[in-house]
Amino acid sequence: MKISLIQMNSVSDKAANIAVATKLVGQAIAEERPDWICLPECFDFLGGDRAAKMAAAEALPGGPAYAAMQTLARKHQVYIHAGSLLEKPGTGDRIHNTTVVFDRTGAEIARYRKIHMFDITAPDGTKYNESAAFAPGSTIVTYPCEDMIIGCSICYDIRFPDLFQALAAKGAEMIALPAAFTMQTGKDHWEVLCRARAIETQAYVCAPAQTGAHFAGKELRQTYGHSLIADPWGHVIAKASDGIGIVSTRIDRALVKKVRAQIPVAQHKVQFD
Repeated sequence: MKISLIQMNSVSDKAANIAVATKLVGQAIAEERPDWICLPECFDFLGGDRAAKMAAAEALPGGPAYAAMQTLARKHQVYIHAGSLLEKPGTGDRIHNTTVVFDRTGAEIARYRKIHMFDITAPDGTKYNESAAFAPGSTIVTYPCEDMIIGCSICYDIRFPDLFQALAAKGAEMIALPAAFTMQTGKDHWEVLCRARAIETQAYVCAPAQTGAHFAGKELRQTYGHSLIADPWGHVIAKASDGIGIVSTRIDRALVKKVRAQIPVAQHKVQFD
């Protein structure tokens, strides 16, 4: 199966972001002819204040970002794992950070709401408080794609191995990780965490990321980029540099089976009290 990751520099201009995402998906299809395409976290809107985020959020199914990706999947007969987009809540005053997946017909086949909220203090003292605007999800999600099972995660989820183990236990052979890693955490932790989760789950980890600068209110923030694909042995088999663009490779389900047979960690797990 051939896959393509889209690396973006989304900002607080929803129409512009959707236009860029549409162009890059079209470019990937024309140049790479992939079976599966994944966009980064918050591809439709990144930054802005809480009110701007709420205004940009969509009631799913529907909305311009949802419709654009659904149309592309149907038109080009390709699976689109639509990174994550901002979802209006049914109740309450916090939105969701939500992945939506479309199959080759444009049918929605999976929806995942980010479980772990990015409430941290960066090394330079910058505070991130995702839970102020976003409500966490609680459901572990996998879906079939061709002959593989794909697991869903988003960005900060990568720091919680239990989620990835749960995805593997549900049959995931590839795990999608759309992200918007900060520059400070990304330069030290991004690749090593992606590789660690791949090694632990013996699955492909496919991680499209945001790159470049955006404003969160009046504060300028930098994202790390370096979208990558790690194989079940932990090798990085494709990686983007800085800037907007596409990274593609072929993945092989047989390698998952081979690695899991060589080192059958799932059979060696011990339950502790």
